[in-house]
Amino acid sequence: MTASPFKSAYIAAKHGVVGLSKTVALETAGQGITCNAICPGYVLTPLVEAQIPDQMKVHGMDRETVIREVMLLRQPSRQFATVEQIGGTTVYLCSSAADQVTGTTISVDGGWTAL
Repeated sequence: MTASPFKSAYIAAKHGVVGLSKTVALETAGQGITCNAICPGYVLTPLVEAQIPDQMKVHGMDRETVIREVMLLRQPSRQFATVEQIGGTTVYLCSSAADQVTGTTISVDGGWTAL
């Protein structure tokens, strides 16, 4: 997880979710209950789609350039994560393969937090 300027409420909420999931994991581990957080990078959702025209206007760039040079600049893969990838991570965490995975944060962000 990282911080971004001018996004204090959003960043505080994300950090809060991570802290909450760790606390719940500790409180429920003895009952066989797991709790984890999935932290996606940019996912091409309707919300993100709606941001693209504003970013184009602010930066004076075409759609592809603003996606590559502004929105995905910090995501080393230079690709949006997909809803299916987030869903796949969720399915894994709900499976018996993840029975001992608790209190962790999984980033699905194309390497953003590896920087």
